[in-house]
Amino acid sequence: MRILIATETFVPATDGICTRLAHMTVIMKELGHELLIVSPDLGIREHRGIPVKTMDTFTFPLYKSRPWGLPSRKMKTIIEDFNPDIVHAVNPFLMATSAVKYAKRMGIPLIASYHTHVPDYLDHYHLPLLKPVLWDYIRYWHQSADYNITVSESLKEELLKEQISVQGVLPRGIDLDLRHPKYQCPELYHRWTFGLNDQKLLVYVGRLAAEKDLDQLVEIFKYRDDVCLAIVGDGPARSELEEVFAGTKTTFTGFLNGEDLSRAYATGDAFIFPSISETFGLVISESMASGTPVIAAENGPTLEQIKVGETGEIFKSKNTESLMDALRILDSPLKLQQMGLKARKEAEKYSWEHATRTLLNYYDETIDQVEGSNQTLVNY
Repeated sequence: MRILIATETFVPATDGICTRLAHMTVIMKELGHELLIVSPDLGIREHRGIPVKTMDTFTFPLYKSRPWGLPSRKMKTIIEDFNPDIVHAVNPFLMATSAVKYAKRMGIPLIASYHTHVPDYLDHYHLPLLKPVLWDYIRYWHQSADYNITVSESLKEELLKEQISVQGVLPRGIDLDLRHPKYQCPELYHRWTFGLNDQKLLVYVGRLAAEKDLDQLVEIFKYRDDVCLAIVGDGPARSELEEVFAGTKTTFTGFLNGEDLSRAYATGDAFIFPSISETFGLVISESMASGTPVIAAENGPTLEQIKVGETGEIFKSKNTESLMDALRILDSPLKLQQMGLKARKEAEKYSWEHATRTLLNYYDETIDQVEGSNQTLVNY
């Protein structure tokens, strides 16, 4: 199969979309498929032997830390030259809308996937009145696709309520070798707990942005003097967050990759995740694979991943009392250890190969659907 994937973001960025695509495209190639990735110009021209075509970029004021791709007629030429069996538009919002437009115009089977829940972001940037307009925009591009998928059952239900047809849910995938309890690092634990005794370490991994609600975690330090926090990642809110957490036992590490990131996941007493803006929150599953129990804000995608009281705990977003109740698990080392073991066992059910084969099945169904429709028209 010749597969063209047009995505609004790709490696070397490190968000959930990039993690999925980085693993799944390589497995597709190993299975004998021919791929072309089209992404904003992030400085790479190939990924593990897969060619990457780049598009012109601009900087969005709310996210100055990363470039965004522009819609372009150049996409038409790229699609024509590659002549794919299917086009996959990943999160069509800016650049990838060109893939939707030209694939549809050329009659090429088109699948679109919804990953980033942009309407929820408007609340954090004080623009809630724009939500209906944004949903109209999203609806337009997804209704143009022959087949739509997303990344969680709860998000599928929300999209259906917004009259966006969704045919499938992409399962999670985890690199079970790179996310593993063996990476637990006493030296890192000592550093991130500032060499103090009787401390508990919470670790967050992800983008530093307003919609992640990280600022609410500063409340922890008002009630507990035995907790340290490591915030792994970067983003537009980093400077502001460093001011918010100034004077607390918090370490900002910036971006980590490879085994450094593996050690971060595996070293905390618990993984803390306050965001409810996620469409899935793949970092939760990666933490579980690392043998680290999760303490997360309650929302649908989170509850699809953790078993409350067994592999993690939940709290109500922006509710300090609820957060502190959830953190009581830190006072039970044996319970934490049991949770970590159960979390790893649960994560072992998921592999990138399984997720990739599911996506390939969706590609086949899209192609079959389009070919069936075309045959019906011919017969008619």
